[in-house]
Amino acid sequence: MTRLDEADGHIVVINTFTVDPAKAEELLRVLVEGTEQVVSKRRGFVSANWHMAEDKRHVTNYAQWRDRGAIAAMLADPEVRDHMLRAGALIDRVDPIVYRLRRTFSTPE
Repeated sequence: MTRLDEADGHIVVINTFTVDPAKAEELLRVLVEGTEQVVSKRRGFVSANWHMAEDKRHVTNYAQWRDRGAIAAMLADPEVRDHMLRAGALIDRVDPIVYRLRRTFSTPE
């Protein structure tokens, strides 16, 4: 479960995938499957959330990791690379950007 707390110090990677709308559902399926079966099992993984644009031209992932070392290890893992190749065959472009959460606001309960 995603917990947003700037005190956690998690590294956040936001990936925006540009995709042919006809391939968007398949891409989302491949990405979610890879996250559930492979990526989420890697050291330092915290959470992942998947979003699809209403026009299906973009799929976006918001992923939290404990630290940069965990991200580097995950990216070097051959099983993760296989997953990325499967997804890569479906996308036109990907824009990954690394962030740190600085502030969060929500409606009082």
